[in-house]
Amino acid sequence: MTAVEITLRPVVSEDDDFLLSVYAGTRAQEMAMVPWTSEQKDSFVRMQFTAQKQHYAAQFPGANHDLICVQGSPVGRLYLDRGTDALHILDITVLPDFRNRGTGGEILRRIMEEGRESGRAVSINVENFNPSLRLFERLGFQCAEEVGFQLLMKWQPAN
Repeated sequence: MTAVEITLRPVVSEDDDFLLSVYAGTRAQEMAMVPWTSEQKDSFVRMQFTAQKQHYAAQFPGANHDLICVQGSPVGRLYLDRGTDALHILDITVLPDFRNRGTGGEILRRIMEEGRESGRAVSINVENFNPSLRLFERLGFQCAEEVGFQLLMKWQPAN
């Protein structure tokens, strides 16, 4: 079996269409339930994508925004804020066709190793119905805070 090469590369402006498709994939189930036209759904998703991008840039100006690549081809994105006390994952998303293949887990293990080496916790906000919650729990993340359906999941390196 051939090893799969998983790399990160910084996002550039030419990646916007790909990033929009990644974001749209996270909203597809929700969009399937609303009685809107395709144009209305597309407009809503674009508006939300732009709002999220502006929010992350304003609230986390030093965060890294990278494409997750498998064998050199983009398959997802990682938004990571490397704070003084913690590494906070703003977003990690892998395209549906590439999920459950170990890509997200590998990226998370790398972030956890960085946290271990620097003595920083790793955190992420996840909805309690998000299937990726099981992955975070398997990797040792624990619920540090719950507000409505939003969970703040945190992993602490061993002292």
